[in-house]
Amino acid sequence: QLRLVEPGGGLVQPGGSLGSSCVAPESTLDVYAMGWFRRAPEKEREGVSCINNDGSSTYFTDSGKGRLTDSRDNARNTVYLQINNVKPEDPAAYYCTIVPTVDQNRCILTVHGEVETDPDSWGQGTQVTVSS
Repeated sequence: QLRLVEPGGGLVQPGGSLGSSCVAPESTLDVYAMGWFRRAPEKEREGVSCINNDGSSTYFTDSGKGRLTDSRDNARNTVYLQINNVKPEDPAAYYCTIVPTVDQNRCILTVHGEVETDPDSWGQGTQVTVSS
Protein backbone atom coordinates (compact mmCIF):
# COMPACT_ATOMS: atom_id res chain seq x y z
CA GLN A 1 0.00 0.00 0.00
CA LEU A 2 1.36 3.37 -0.99
CA ARG A 3 1.13 5.94 1.77
CA LEU A 4 0.63 9.63 1.04
CA VAL A 5 1.36 12.34 3.56
CA GLU A 6 0.20 15.92 3.18
CA PRO A 7 2.09 18.53 5.14
CA GLY A 8 1.37 22.14 4.38
CA GLY A 9 -1.87 24.06 4.31
CA GLY A 10 -2.60 26.64 6.97
CA LEU A 11 -3.93 30.16 7.31
CA VAL A 12 -3.64 32.71 4.53
CA GLN A 13 -4.94 36.21 3.95
CA PRO A 14 -7.20 36.98 1.00
CA GLY A 15 -5.06 37.71 -2.02
CA GLY A 16 -2.16 35.70 -0.69
CA SER A 17 -0.77 32.35 -1.77
CA LEU A 18 -0.57 29.06 0.03
CA GLY A 19 0.93 25.75 -0.93
CA SER A 20 0.03 22.17 -0.18
CA SER A 21 2.28 19.21 -0.77
CA CYS A 22 1.77 15.49 -1.05
CA VAL A 23 4.63 13.14 -0.27
CA ALA A 24 5.07 9.41 -0.64
CA PRO A 25 7.69 8.71 2.06
CA GLU A 26 8.26 5.08 1.20
CA SER A 27 7.45 4.84 -2.48
CA THR A 28 8.08 6.39 -5.86
CA LEU A 29 5.42 8.38 -7.63
CA ASP A 30 6.93 8.74 -11.06
CA VAL A 31 4.74 6.07 -12.62
CA TYR A 32 1.53 7.67 -11.39
CA ALA A 33 -0.53 10.62 -12.38
CA MET A 34 -1.75 12.55 -9.33
CA GLY A 35 -5.05 14.22 -8.72
CA TRP A 36 -6.04 16.97 -6.29
CA PHE A 37 -9.48 17.32 -4.80
CA ARG A 38 -11.00 19.61 -2.25
CA ARG A 39 -13.96 19.54 0.08
CA ALA A 40 -15.31 22.84 1.29
CA PRO A 41 -17.55 22.98 4.37
CA GLU A 42 -21.01 21.61 3.64
CA LYS A 43 -20.12 20.82 0.03
CA GLU A 44 -19.33 17.68 -1.92
CA ARG A 45 -15.78 16.75 -2.71
CA GLU A 46 -14.70 18.06 -6.09
CA GLY A 47 -11.68 17.54 -8.29
CA VAL A 48 -9.53 20.56 -9.02
CA SER A 49 -6.45 19.40 -10.92
CA CYS A 50 -4.48 16.55 -12.35
CA ILE A 51 -0.82 16.23 -13.26
CA ASN A 52 0.63 13.46 -15.37
CA ASN A 53 3.40 11.19 -14.17
CA ASP A 54 6.35 13.23 -15.40
CA GLY A 55 4.85 16.64 -14.75
CA SER A 56 4.77 17.66 -18.40
CA SER A 57 1.00 18.09 -18.49
CA THR A 58 -1.47 19.57 -16.04
CA TYR A 59 -5.21 19.90 -16.17
CA PHE A 60 -7.54 22.03 -14.10
CA THR A 61 -11.25 21.65 -13.68
CA ASP A 62 -13.43 24.73 -13.74
CA SER A 63 -13.12 24.78 -9.98
CA GLY A 64 -9.36 24.91 -10.23
CA LYS A 65 -8.71 27.06 -13.26
CA GLY A 66 -6.94 30.36 -13.07
CA ARG A 67 -5.46 30.39 -9.60
CA LEU A 68 -3.97 26.98 -9.01
CA THR A 69 -0.53 25.70 -9.86
CA ASP A 70 0.07 21.97 -9.93
CA SER A 71 3.63 20.66 -10.07
CA ARG A 72 5.74 17.73 -8.96
CA ASP A 73 9.28 16.74 -8.10
CA ASN A 74 9.62 13.04 -8.73
CA ALA A 75 13.13 12.99 -7.26
CA ARG A 76 11.47 13.95 -3.95
CA ASN A 77 8.34 11.81 -4.51
CA THR A 78 6.34 14.97 -3.96
CA VAL A 79 3.47 16.72 -5.69
CA TYR A 80 2.60 20.35 -4.99
CA LEU A 81 -0.55 22.39 -5.26
CA GLN A 82 -0.36 26.15 -4.87
CA ILE A 83 -3.36 28.41 -4.52
CA ASN A 84 -2.71 31.95 -5.69
CA ASN A 85 -4.76 35.08 -5.07
CA VAL A 86 -6.69 33.28 -2.37
CA LYS A 87 -10.36 34.17 -2.21
CA PRO A 88 -12.93 33.78 0.56
CA GLU A 89 -14.43 30.75 -1.25
CA ASP A 90 -11.15 28.80 -1.15
CA PRO A 91 -11.23 27.44 2.43
CA ALA A 92 -11.40 23.68 2.17
CA ALA A 93 -9.61 20.48 2.95
CA TYR A 94 -7.37 19.61 0.01
CA TYR A 95 -6.57 16.00 -0.78
CA CYS A 96 -4.16 14.32 -3.14
CA THR A 97 -4.73 10.94 -4.66
CA ILE A 98 -2.88 8.53 -6.87
CA VAL A 99 -4.25 7.92 -10.32
CA PRO A 100 -2.57 4.66 -11.34
CA THR A 101 -2.02 5.54 -14.95
CA VAL A 102 0.32 7.34 -17.30
CA ASP A 103 -2.73 8.23 -19.40
CA GLN A 104 -3.52 11.88 -18.75
CA ASN A 105 -7.00 11.43 -20.19
CA ARG A 106 -7.80 8.88 -17.50
CA CYS A 107 -6.50 11.30 -14.89
CA ILE A 108 -8.85 13.98 -16.25
CA LEU A 109 -11.76 11.57 -16.02
CA THR A 110 -10.77 10.81 -12.46
CA VAL A 111 -10.86 14.40 -11.26
CA HIS A 112 -14.25 14.76 -12.91
CA GLY A 113 -15.48 11.83 -10.86
CA GLU A 114 -15.96 9.54 -13.85
CA VAL A 115 -13.33 7.02 -12.74
CA GLU A 116 -13.25 5.65 -9.23
CA THR A 117 -10.17 5.95 -7.09
CA ASP A 118 -8.72 3.52 -4.61
CA PRO A 119 -9.88 4.59 -1.13
CA ASP A 120 -6.48 3.57 0.24
CA SER A 121 -4.60 5.84 -2.15
CA TRP A 122 -5.49 9.22 -0.67
CA GLY A 123 -3.56 11.61 1.49
CA GLN A 124 -5.03 12.57 4.84
CA GLY A 125 -5.92 16.03 3.62
CA THR A 126 -4.63 19.45 4.51
CA GLN A 127 -6.78 22.34 5.65
CA VAL A 128 -6.60 25.73 4.00
CA THR A 129 -8.18 28.58 5.96
CA VAL A 130 -8.62 32.16 4.80
CA SER A 131 -8.29 34.86 7.42
CA SER A 132 -10.88 37.58 7.52
